[in-house]
Amino acid sequence: MNLLYSNDKRGQYPDSWYAATATPLDPFPKLKGAHTFDVCVIGAGYTGLSTALHLAERGYSVAVIEAHRVGWGASGRNGGQVGSGQRREQDELEKMVGIDDARHLWDLSEQAKALIKSLTDTHQIESAHKQGVAHVECHAKDVPHAHAYTEHLEKTYGYMQIQNLDRDATCELLGTNAYHGGALDMGAAHIHPLNFAIGLARAATTAGVQIFEQSEVTKIAKGDPATVVTAHGKVTANHVVLACNGYLGGLNEATAARVMPINNFIVATEPLGQRGAEALIKQDVAIADSKFVVNYYRRSADNRLLFGGGESYGYKFPKDIREVVSKPMLQIYPQLKDVKLEYAWGGTLAITVNRMPHFAQVAPNILSASGYSGHGVALATLAGKITAAAIAGQAEDFDVMSRVPTHRFPGGRALRSPSLKLAMTWYAMRDRLGL
Repeated sequence: MNLLYSNDKRGQYPDSWYAATATPLDPFPKLKGAHTFDVCVIGAGYTGLSTALHLAERGYSVAVIEAHRVGWGASGRNGGQVGSGQRREQDELEKMVGIDDARHLWDLSEQAKALIKSLTDTHQIESAHKQGVAHVECHAKDVPHAHAYTEHLEKTYGYMQIQNLDRDATCELLGTNAYHGGALDMGAAHIHPLNFAIGLARAATTAGVQIFEQSEVTKIAKGDPATVVTAHGKVTANHVVLACNGYLGGLNEATAARVMPINNFIVATEPLGQRGAEALIKQDVAIADSKFVVNYYRRSADNRLLFGGGESYGYKFPKDIREVVSKPMLQIYPQLKDVKLEYAWGGTLAITVNRMPHFAQVAPNILSASGYSGHGVALATLAGKITAAAIAGQAEDFDVMSRVPTHRFPGGRALRSPSLKLAMTWYAMRDRLGL
């Protein structure tokens, strides 16, 4: 199954609230004929566009090859949350990679958030950047750990922008009794993800990057230089960057064995009015809860509720995304049972076994960064900057990321999907039973 075409129309953005409200961008040409560049980037999401922009600013000639449109994949469909830290908590990373690398990883995550804001301001991107993400607990037994983690970040990393929430404060913030407490991180943020991707594309082309759309890469011929092949053209380049995330397919088997595509889904309600939206989320912050199949949601600029979640087994989108997502949404906000869901869309992201990104040098002149596991808005954008630095000979940050262990899925690429189904079934059952 080719995930590039199995759930979406060729060369078209999904019918999402993001696409309906994005700043338009004219299509880029298809790749035709033979071209030569210093660097060829495959994939025009956050990783690819950020890599291209930062390389162009260093004076490199760069081509970006995209199978559909810029920001077409997870970069233009996600929940828009610019989270703090890595996908795993710092105390876990301290055990996994040691205190020095764990601190370096924390510093990189802080740089990632700052980079989003800096790119937005520098290039005047209409990203609707706003501060605040609350992490809330579904079970009372998990609240003490969440609060202790806040204290750990304060004492060990000097991070003072997060405050603990008890049950009453959580209910006051969210207008629901579904949660038992959590923490509000005002150093995190949320954005319009597709507008941010489009803004990166504009900035990259202004810097001299050439973007080719509707040009699926079918082959990479390794060598020095390497050659990237599409149906109607090819690019010869001294360096190649794989920035494909969940849409890598079979372009690199070593990466595919460690990075698994999964689907997730979002709905947008009809406009609720300011008072109606504030009754659900009092402050204009984004929310992520503690379920294994995470519920994540926030208010939109036009006072809708954007709600993501729901279980999916296999790579095909469900026939009725609204039905899938409305189930967890109504568990939290039953008062929305008669509210129309005007938009519903799915997207493919990528996870790893331990939910940490997979950075790798897959050949002497080919770098790969992917597997952000739902934490990719900030980290994928930063990945582009540090990948560009690595190509320019400054690989310290890339090397730190690549030292984080990312194991092969059992059975490799061939058995990733059956393994996912088993895991999702087990953890979804735990969520339902409250374990």
